[in-house]
Amino acid sequence: MRALDIMTTSVVTATPDMTIHDAARLFVDNHISGMPVVDENGKVVGIVSQGDLLHRVENGTGHGRRRWWLEFLLSSPREQAARYVKEHGHVVGDVMCNQVISISDDMPLAEIADLMERRHLKRVPVLKDGKLVGIVSRSNLIRALASVVPAADAISYDDASLREAIVRAMRGQRWRLPKQGVLVKDGVAHLWGVIESEEEKRAIHIAAECVPGVKRVEYHLEFPSVIPTL
Repeated sequence: MRALDIMTTSVVTATPDMTIHDAARLFVDNHISGMPVVDENGKVVGIVSQGDLLHRVENGTGHGRRRWWLEFLLSSPREQAARYVKEHGHVVGDVMCNQVISISDDMPLAEIADLMERRHLKRVPVLKDGKLVGIVSRSNLIRALASVVPAADAISYDDASLREAIVRAMRGQRWRLPKQGVLVKDGVAHLWGVIESEEEKRAIHIAAECVPGVKRVEYHLEFPSVIPTL
């Protein structure tokens, strides 16, 4: 699947000259936590989120003078000025993030997920020919996962094929078990080997149980023996 398959096309947007109060109302009324900011030509010029409105003087959540001495010592004048604008600015243009990361409508989901994880993004605008056509959020990716229905598996697998499939599933991993450590009998996978962590144990289990046809996974895994110091 690609961005166009999961994106939200009815995008709620703000404008740079929209008031902070009106932006907050859009968040509440539309049950969203962020939205693109577009100019009069429809070009995306920023992103505004609930986090940008977290500290405001209107409702007493601004930093104010509570830690002025600490900020004076640790913050540069530029940082102090930027914080003041965030807390006192009247319009969206004052508080929005103007460094917009966007994607194309044909970007694969794997690349979108990597981008959002790497850049710590909760949402990303989707552009086509420079125009906003949608938005992909983390919830869109989760809904795409929920929509995937595992196919009913009516095929019968022999134990030898299952063993080979389990070995392939672990191939290339540093925690993989050797082939002699995998045995399948009547569809039940028996796993032998030495592991160094619970995480390795869980990864081995998942690799085996995700192979179609495996009925159950039985552990015979051990941690390295510790020889007491004399």
